[in-house]
Amino acid sequence: MTDPRISTLHVLGRPSIEHVDVDVLNGFRFPDGDGFPPSYRDFVRHAGWGRTFGLWLIYPPVRSGYADGLLGRGGVLTERLRLAYVDGQSEEFDWMVEPDGNWDLPPSLQVFGWSENGDALLWDTSARHADGEFGVWESVGMNSLHRRGADLAEALSAVRERTASLTDASGFDVDPLEPTLL
Repeated sequence: MTDPRISTLHVLGRPSIEHVDVDVLNGFRFPDGDGFPPSYRDFVRHAGWGRTFGLWLIYPPVRSGYADGLLGRGGVLTERLRLAYVDGQSEEFDWMVEPDGNWDLPPSLQVFGWSENGDALLWDTSARHADGEFGVWESVGMNSLHRRGADLAEALSAVRERTASLTDASGFDVDPLEPTLL
């Protein structure tokens, strides 16, 4: 059953899901042996690939030959984020983990969403909750760590509040995007 906090997101037209790799969505395993968080799987099935709240791109796992996938683009962004935090820690830029994080957190963060402003939505893959969810964090400009929720649905609610002017103008939460071939 889809989380009602996800299923009530308004998608403009038909979700863009034809390029989503459903086998990976259902079968991928993190080092802890469990798969993608339920709220993320619900989001991908409901909304597919698109611009959320006029700003955010939530990367789905994609079939071979398509761009903007979680494991491809999300993996590259995760590497860049982790390197930025390694550099920040070596320079003693403690403000990079403020207001909610600490230096133990960045190595376990994984990018799964990206804003068109250069901000990242992240899972803390070191701490899965009993319901299968990862806590969701945001790094604004890869220079801060804000805890946004216990799962994607809660985090999207927090993100929506900050981007309400963009969402309210269109009347839709997710504007589907055309999948891009590599």
